[in-house]
Amino acid sequence: MVWQRPDGRQSDQLRPVQFERNFTRFAAGSVLTHCGDTQVLCTVSIQPGVPRFLEGTGQGWLTAEYRMLPTATSPRQTREFMKLSGRTQEIQRLIGRSLRAALDMEILGEHTITVDADVLQADAGTRTAAITGGYVALCDAIDKLLQSGELERSPICHQIAAVSIGLLDGEAFLDLNYPEDVAASTDCNIVLNDRLEVIELQGTAEEGSFSRFQLNQILDLAEKGIKELMELQQLSLATP
Repeated sequence: MVWQRPDGRQSDQLRPVQFERNFTRFAAGSVLTHCGDTQVLCTVSIQPGVPRFLEGTGQGWLTAEYRMLPTATSPRQTREFMKLSGRTQEIQRLIGRSLRAALDMEILGEHTITVDADVLQADAGTRTAAITGGYVALCDAIDKLLQSGELERSPICHQIAAVSIGLLDGEAFLDLNYPEDVAASTDCNIVLNDRLEVIELQGTAEEGSFSRFQLNQILDLAEKGIKELMELQQLSLATP
């Protein structure tokens, strides 16, 4: 049996993607990222100074925080305060690792960048949307540093985007929504740079296992989807 996508998309088709830039007033960069029905607000703040382990090195740092609003899903989830779930901690570390790969920390200098990813509405793919939209917000924030003269040249050295892939009835599908994510026998999240080099590859067989051939299918789909996402990022950033 071949899986029929609930929204009628082809197996290699992304959900509609949109980046609403300058969404908030006070952040150095802010983007409301739409991936289908998933909506993630990505904001970027930049402050002088770095964590203690980097003081005096001349290098900068980027960290990330991820939260899901209580009504991002149904039913309402309890708001996380001081004690974060393991899932939240894992996702925000992934976002931070992924977006650090976009930067030359020596060119950034002793600044700390904080990327906040707040999920307003979840229909799967929140972490990949946070990374992809976070990159756009990061570019806007760096551009403000350049315009103000705080930086002489951009520390951005790579474009970054991420996408989810899943196996349903043995076939690879790009950019899963929630019903597909729940039904998938294998779930992968893949982060690539503009050279299509792997930043992160997360892949888990929820039941059984998957073959090397299927892994190749997953990677091929990921490359296709991320190329398209990068084109959309560039198009958004090119628009005043």
